[in-house]
Amino acid sequence: MKKLLTGNEAIARGAYEAGVHYAAAYPGTPSTEILENISLYEEITAEWAPNEKVSVESAVGASQAGARSLTAMKHVGLNVAADPFFTVGYTGVNGGMVLISADDPGLHSSQNEQDNRYYARMAKVAMVEPSDSQECKDIVKQALEISEEYDTLVMIRMTTRLCHSKSIVETGERTEVPIKPYVKNQQKYLIAPEVAKQLHIVTEERLKKLERFSNETDLNHIEWNDKKIGVISAGVAYQYAREVFGDTASYLKIGFTFPLPMEKIKHFAEQVETLYVVEELEPFMEEQIRAAGIKCIGKDKLPNTWELNPDIVEKSLFGTERPIIDYDRSVAVKRPPTLCAGCPHRAFYYELSKKKNVMITGDIGCYTLGGAAPLNAMDTVICMGASISSAHGAKKMFERNNDDKRLVATIGDSTFFHSGMTSLLDVIYNKSNTITCILDNRITAMTGHQQNQGTGYTLQGDEANITDIGEVVKALGVKNIRTVNPLDNAAMKDAFNWAFELQEPSVIISRYPCALKKYSKQDIDEFGPIEGYCVVDEDTCIGCKKCVGTGCPAIHFKKEVKKSSVNKVQCVGCKLCMQVCPVKAISKAGEQ
Repeated sequence: MKKLLTGNEAIARGAYEAGVHYAAAYPGTPSTEILENISLYEEITAEWAPNEKVSVESAVGASQAGARSLTAMKHVGLNVAADPFFTVGYTGVNGGMVLISADDPGLHSSQNEQDNRYYARMAKVAMVEPSDSQECKDIVKQALEISEEYDTLVMIRMTTRLCHSKSIVETGERTEVPIKPYVKNQQKYLIAPEVAKQLHIVTEERLKKLERFSNETDLNHIEWNDKKIGVISAGVAYQYAREVFGDTASYLKIGFTFPLPMEKIKHFAEQVETLYVVEELEPFMEEQIRAAGIKCIGKDKLPNTWELNPDIVEKSLFGTERPIIDYDRSVAVKRPPTLCAGCPHRAFYYELSKKKNVMITGDIGCYTLGGAAPLNAMDTVICMGASISSAHGAKKMFERNNDDKRLVATIGDSTFFHSGMTSLLDVIYNKSNTITCILDNRITAMTGHQQNQGTGYTLQGDEANITDIGEVVKALGVKNIRTVNPLDNAAMKDAFNWAFELQEPSVIISRYPCALKKYSKQDIDEFGPIEGYCVVDEDTCIGCKKCVGTGCPAIHFKKEVKKSSVNKVQCVGCKLCMQVCPVKAISKAGEQ
């Protein structure tokens, strides 16, 4: 059967057809949909882990037990999972294991643009790169077979464009692969220093075998056309090169990108007059090709920042630009991202923004937008979980410098489970006078409403234990804890005043569901249904714009009459604007 699938959907289908038994991940754009789609197959045990390190370790355990396993993450997630990832480079596998790294050229939803191909080289594991959805599906099975034949984890490197673009995929049936028997083997799996020393030798020998395979496999193949120009490319960049050069060039398409097929590359280079290496981000292949003494054109002309596309490749290599439909850019309205109408984070940051002499450390999530105008209530963002620990370090140094500036850390519920708990433990252990605010919107919202340890449901829809954030915080040693509904403006203000007056660590749990969330039974029982919309009485409105100052996209200030209005289609009736209006010009439709 033929289907139109994204790369992520195709990877999931490939996992199903290849007989994968276990899959784990932490949601992160652009990789999230891989596990969401795998979870639809009953034959696979699919789980959300609290972070990428745990997902890799779980998949390693499944592999050691003899199962075919898969784990997926965005590129920065591999930073979190690097510890077990590097170790598996030494131990190898039992059941086949693949790790999908979804890189994000162009920083569509990330804090950096790192090229994770270097991770495969550092960890000494095999790496493959598909270039369309059909290859995404097929390559999972091929990677698992390579994994089992060569006793190695195989990294599948994806990019945002490949993850989210669609192409035709011919699907097949599932191949049931029996789980291998587990055999105790301390010299393979018990990584003490003496064992690791021996495994390093084994790993180097494995890489030699993998390089021989790289030169033999059809994953790396030559497409002969005109030999005046030769192009070496991989992944979605290959598609761009094909669109630019067409049949005027010959291609060495690299699908198995580590170890590189250097013998095949040398053979190809000898047959062409001019050699181009077209790859996104860093010169991963180019560096190795040049080191082998092969002349080529690459990053001396192609940019190593942001995504490539055919237009960029053509302009960079030949200086020519394709004609495009032009338009008057002065009339195009800029639409920066913003917190949704009714978002509980907006109400939280609106009140926090009023505090003076404060440094606010943020984290990775929807609430990062709390730093945008008009709220401007965030100073720093580093990485998952860093808000709490960076606030701790900053506070210690402010105190040392006799600066009484207060430190407020803001972090989401899923991010707290991911890597915030250890940071809060550090705050308590080292007696840091910081205010930690955990923004519990009852779901992993930014990546598309995935379940987490606090929602009451697993990835595959089973009921699960609800981790009580308040109880966790108390167990970590926090004495001063308040849970507040952020949409209650007075209660939010009181909670901040309480925390700012303390001279020891405190935690505020801002607890209210995401405005876009499909409410669970527990949500309805605790918070009631969310419904209705607000309206402005123009006769009463004085045009002070305080409601506009909340940043709610449902509120519009009509300049011609100098009055505010509410778009009832966007409004969810959260009532924040009602509470900030000084003349009570805003009411909720249907309420007395």
